[in-house]
Amino acid sequence: MIAEITAADGRRSLPFGDKPKGIIIFTADGHFSQVHVAGGLPKIASNNRLAGTAEDNKAIVAGTLALFGTYSVDEAKRTLTFNIEASTFPNAEGTVQTRTIDLLTADEFRNSNPGASRDGPVVAMNVYRRAK
Repeated sequence: MIAEITAADGRRSLPFGDKPKGIIIFTADGHFSQVHVAGGLPKIASNNRLAGTAEDNKAIVAGTLALFGTYSVDEAKRTLTFNIEASTFPNAEGTVQTRTIDLLTADEFRNSNPGASRDGPVVAMNVYRRAK
């Protein structure tokens, strides 16, 4: 998986670092689940996910994104629309987000989100490769 943000001024960044882990699953009945996790997240010393330090928790929240819901595809427009039921970014819950399908082959799926929520107008691009 690759996740890249392009700002309006052309600057690019990797919100989940250069070794992210992620998955996107689409079911035949119209449901999806997406998870992005930055490589190198801190381990919590107590081994209790509810007892991380403020620094640990901030890094973990900044380095993860998960969402799920239903989806639809418009083949003519080459778009994928997510109806988000829940997300680790609570502001996305109940929203509808449309992505552009940039590439779709048997082994690779690329999509871009021109309305990504970041520090201003940005385009988020995700690349997924089929698990083998």
